[in-house]
Amino acid sequence: MTRHPLFGLGLAILGALILTPDTLLMRWADMDGFQMLAWRGLLSGFVFLSLWAITRRGHLITDISNLKSLFGAGLILCQFFNATLFSLGISIAPVSLVLFGIATVPVFSALFAFLILREATGLATWVTIIAVLAGIALALFSDESGQYEIEFWSFLGALAGLGVALCLALSFVLIRHKRNSPFVLAIGIGGLLSGTTGFLITGAENMTAGNIEYIIITGAMILPFSFFLLSFAARHTHASNVSLALLLETVLGPVWVWSGTPEQPTEMMFIGGFIVVASLITYLIYMKRQM
Repeated sequence: MTRHPLFGLGLAILGALILTPDTLLMRWADMDGFQMLAWRGLLSGFVFLSLWAITRRGHLITDISNLKSLFGAGLILCQFFNATLFSLGISIAPVSLVLFGIATVPVFSALFAFLILREATGLATWVTIIAVLAGIALALFSDESGQYEIEFWSFLGALAGLGVALCLALSFVLIRHKRNSPFVLAIGIGGLLSGTTGFLITGAENMTAGNIEYIIITGAMILPFSFFLLSFAARHTHASNVSLALLLETVLGPVWVWSGTPEQPTEMMFIGGFIVVASLITYLIYMKRQM
């Protein structure tokens, strides 16, 4: 069945929009990094593996065999480190700084797509990437006086975001490279491994601290649905396009946090967010006219 050229891009945008309230719910959960990792990893891993078992009945042994490769190991490790770095980063640094690091996904995607798939990234995509990153830098790093001040923990949070970006970009490219791969199984295994790590460090006696209902929503609903759509989209469009859609979380994630916490946006944040959204809309219009 031939898909419309915008099919993959539409899936990616929907997945990114579902993901946007994730960080607000993590803040409301009031948990430390490894405790959030345990809940999110175990819940999302269970949902992914259940989805795989239901949809791939009759192919379970084949799918498991297909993961016994460099590709399978790479995808599992990407999910493990993506989940781990994101939870730890959010726990020690402002949401905006972590999401700024994640905003570099398009850059890593374009690099990996060239190295692994030999896919050329068009000028329009590069121009959009530059414009979006400039807008995010303006929105997330400037305070009311326009000064740039980053403390130690904030710096580590930004580094964690960069690590998440690298893992996401590589996973999107790997999935596009192996379009018939059992990526749902790989993501589920990676999630369970990260969740188990968080559980062992946290300890069973500390798992119920905080507001469990919020972390259950993120782990059992938001993460599985959003990452399934983003990963499935990677089969039908360039990894750089999936990455650009994911930047919506970088803009809308802090907006959710501002709406649910005392933190308030500055004028520069509004300007930067406008640049990001306008750049993405312009890019999508350009892409549609080229088809």
